Amino acid sequence: MKEVMVLLNIKELQEELIEYSKEIGIDKIGFASVDTFSELKARLIRQRELGYDSGFEEPDIEKRVSPTLLLPGAASIISIALAYPSKMKNPPRSKRGERRGIFCRASWGKDYHLVLQNRLKKLELFLRDKVPNVSFTSMVDTGELSDRAVAERAGIGWSGKNCSIITQEFGSYVYLGELITNIPFLPSTPIEDQCGDCRKCLDACPTNALVGPGQLNAKKCIAFLTQTKEMIPIEYRKKIGNRIYGCDTCQIVCPKNKGIDSHNHLEMEPDPEVAKPLLLPLLKLSNRQFKERYGEIAGSWRGKNPIQRNAVIALGHFKEVQAIPDLVELISRDPRPVIRGTAVWALGEIVGEEIVSYIGDIMGKETDEQVLHEYEMVTKQEKE
Repeated sequence: MKEVMVLLNIKELQEELIEYSKEIGIDKIGFASVDTFSELKARLIRQRELGYDSGFEEPDIEKRVSPTLLLPGAASIISIALAYPSKMKNPPRSKRGERRGIFCRASWGKDYHLVLQNRLKKLELFLRDKVPNVSFTSMVDTGELSDRAVAERAGIGWSGKNCSIITQEFGSYVYLGELITNIPFLPSTPIEDQCGDCRKCLDACPTNALVGPGQLNAKKCIAFLTQTKEMIPIEYRKKIGNRIYGCDTCQIVCPKNKGIDSHNHLEMEPDPEVAKPLLLPLLKLSNRQFKERYGEIAGSWRGKNPIQRNAVIALGHFKEVQAIPDLVELISRDPRPVIRGTAVWALGEIVGEEIVSYIGDIMGKETDEQVLHEYEMVTKQEKE
């Protein structure tokens, strides 16, 4: 491979690759070294010590910070970014009797993992055609490396206080992916941090999950909470509101995102009825129906259970009277304790002290402790 590189004009190849990336719909491309991400390693260790990890991360910190462990002969990393929309055309209204939930912007359109993997695969084929014995490995979001750390080093953008990469052209509304290769591309120049003294994202976080600039307690983050499969702690339920997957608050308030709305990729355009769905029909979907309706979006990866639980919370948030029969039905017949327990809470939000007349008899037959606890909490609160 070294002999090939002696003959290969790296700079010329790099320029060709950049031009090709534009042709295939990559909005930004940058190049990074494969040096160990030493500062990131220290932060990750501290994050774990504080108990701030979500549990979705690669457990081996060394793999998260050492590109050379992931590809023998690794010489550089290609980082890419694709901009996604921040606004929906003709969004349906949420109104009494027809309440709607909302998927975060990162779950609008086709699953971004698939979109970026498609672009990375094209880059792989381009390099394979140009360079004998080239090797590479690609990843999007679920890989070992931190997409944000790579993008920051590659000059895609700077790492904002909201833990997002912020680009000059597209704000933080970008998807990221990377390709480690044995080709020694010339590294790009990182972008200087432009957040300054601004702390709007920190102040606006609904659950105070942003505990400091660039530091997130993932277990308190609504984006994480909406993806869990357990009962959501009661102190976070009202703060979740009608979000059924993810949270955009820290991006919406960011001054660098003001006026940013990119519609560069047809596959990223949201179907309004999918991105902002009616809540009551969500409760009745079978697994097959859920996959048929939502299977192509990123927010479906955890299955229907968390989405349906979040829909129940949203109905409680709206105090939607039309939902009472459906909630009683869930409490009476649904086999999932998390759904039954959450429905008890939501019903309590809607009917208050009258909850006993709706489900008192049902609770007399309930055996699950967490469901009974939810009922006890509702009735106790009303007595107080």
